[in-house]
Amino acid sequence: MVKIYLILVFVFTAALSVNAQDSSVALKTDTVKQLQSVTVKGYLSEQPVLSVPASVSVINRQQLNLQPGNSFIPALNIVPGVRAEERSPGSYRLSIRGSLLRSPFGVRDVKIYYDEIPLTDAGGNTYLNAVDFNSIQHIEILKGPDGSLFGANSGGVVLLSPVNLHADSNYVSAGVNGGSYGLVHENTALQNRSGNYQLNLNQAYEGYDGYRQNSAMHRNFIQAVNRWTYNSRDEFRILGFYSALNYQTPGGLTLSQYQTDPQLARTATKTLPGAITQKSGIDQKMIFGGVVNEFHFNDHLRNVLTVFGTYVDFSNPFITTYNQRYEGTYGLRTYFELTGGERRNYNWKVHLGVEWQQTNADINSYGNRQGVRDTAQTLDKINTNQHFIFTRYAADFYKRFHLEAALSLNFYDYEFRNVFPYVETAFTNRSFTPQLMPRVALSYQLTNNFIWRASVSRGYSTPTISEIRPTDQTINNTLQAEYGWNYETGFRIRNSDESMFLDASVFYYHLQNAIVPRFNPNETQYYVNSGGTSQPGFELYFTNWILPQNNSRFIRGLQFNESVTLDKFTFSGTSNQLTGVPEQVLVSSLQLKLPQSLYLFVEHNYTSRVPLNDANTTFASQYNLLRAKAGWQYALNRKSRLNIYAGADNLLNEKYSLGNDLNAVGNRYYNPAPPRNYYIGFNVNL
Repeated sequence: MVKIYLILVFVFTAALSVNAQDSSVALKTDTVKQLQSVTVKGYLSEQPVLSVPASVSVINRQQLNLQPGNSFIPALNIVPGVRAEERSPGSYRLSIRGSLLRSPFGVRDVKIYYDEIPLTDAGGNTYLNAVDFNSIQHIEILKGPDGSLFGANSGGVVLLSPVNLHADSNYVSAGVNGGSYGLVHENTALQNRSGNYQLNLNQAYEGYDGYRQNSAMHRNFIQAVNRWTYNSRDEFRILGFYSALNYQTPGGLTLSQYQTDPQLARTATKTLPGAITQKSGIDQKMIFGGVVNEFHFNDHLRNVLTVFGTYVDFSNPFITTYNQRYEGTYGLRTYFELTGGERRNYNWKVHLGVEWQQTNADINSYGNRQGVRDTAQTLDKINTNQHFIFTRYAADFYKRFHLEAALSLNFYDYEFRNVFPYVETAFTNRSFTPQLMPRVALSYQLTNNFIWRASVSRGYSTPTISEIRPTDQTINNTLQAEYGWNYETGFRIRNSDESMFLDASVFYYHLQNAIVPRFNPNETQYYVNSGGTSQPGFELYFTNWILPQNNSRFIRGLQFNESVTLDKFTFSGTSNQLTGVPEQVLVSSLQLKLPQSLYLFVEHNYTSRVPLNDANTTFASQYNLLRAKAGWQYALNRKSRLNIYAGADNLLNEKYSLGNDLNAVGNRYYNPAPPRNYYIGFNVNL
């Protein structure tokens, strides 16, 4: 708690110094590198982040480059309110302002888009681990339920940009890094712009032997984006990727196993074999792509149309079964934007659109004979349809007061049929009552550099395919959707050159009909609706160039960043802390720039203890993670640059579990993370 008070005092002091910095900025303009204004496109058109009446966080390419570069996890965890975990290499989990209860593995209850294309399928699952970290140029995170524009979700929305649309030069880049426990990661990229055409290609391979037994990971990835600007403002994009990912799953350990030998894979019991014997793991192949067309009818009316498709081949040898899924998704998303004429005291925009998705899945379970598929147990077909109509009105009054009102009407249904052993000939349909998801938000610019905001929004999250047909092989057609209301207010403050920025918010989200997992004695899962949750929280993000960037000094620049997450999430009607959610997370970092293009980045992450079961009888201990990265950027010529770097993770050699198995049978909660480890690499841009 002492650290929290010190941080708040520091932030308050920095806020008071804004005017002093503003008055001196004119003296610095000759030597200080001015920073680009941060903008977001998450609400369908580009706008400065300062005035957005929502909790929005941006991770740009410069911030991504400071991270190790082999996983999304460290980058996402710098954002307050975001909890990203990796139970074993390649096994991602993600939550925004909530719990990972619904995500024993995979990403659920968060809507993710790749450019304008939904990466989340109609069944509610997202294969974020299919994407290579270095292929993404920009990430926007919209926190809190935002179904008014993006459909059913109760956590938030993540927007991934595979191409920097503002970069118009040609280049070729390549990079390789390697490190502890057999890490090898290489990537190449090409951008070729000729006339009205721009081609971007990315290729990557990542291999990792893993810290634990049975935890190796391999991924091949290729991505392509072809952009044709066929008019001054109109463009057509074809984009997509192919990913082949294979990773082993070591399984959870008991506390005594975790303390005695954390490198162990899950061991055999009297009744069940172990992870190594059963060759437990995931083999996942994914083809993803679509086309995006943006067309301006005139200065006031434009349309964005997206057509997309995905195919996933997924296999999972598990302790008790061998599961296979074949999933095909197709759909479209389109919206119109009507803009009012430029007026002195009043400007407005209206959006109207629709998104439609269909996912058809074959979900099959077989016996697992030491990693080999055995006889069929249950074969099912599940077809899921999700679509919604959305509209949004946004207006600015006197260039200070910003108002947004948005609404979507959401439809969701699925049909299922058993192929074996019952050989049903007809599908059984389950339809959900159409739901309205409103959002009202406003912001007021008190000064040019200080803005207050508030919002109210409704969350609604339908059960995913993996919850309807979980590992117990029984289709649960009685599972209801989660829903609730989120209330939020906050403020943003900056100085004139944007070298200092502070974003703070408080919120309260009351979720009802919470979907939670339950376990059978043989460790198969099923899901039930269990009451609700009460989720009040405080989030703060602060960044400041303590020493602004200036090439005439020995210390060319010193930047401090702080991310604070404080919450008190509980199950409704009890004092029990929400499973899997720490009450405090503090992430602090310093970036130091030195002569000869040398740099040093140091980051510290404090995470408080985490409840591992609903009864709150067992907690994972708090931990402090310290990581550092140093590098040298050498200019080969005016446009080419070589970057050589080295880094270390978990410098304090903490024993911790980054990805606990919640409510695990046999108290096998722990998935130990690696102790102190190192990496070194280079990349060249020509």
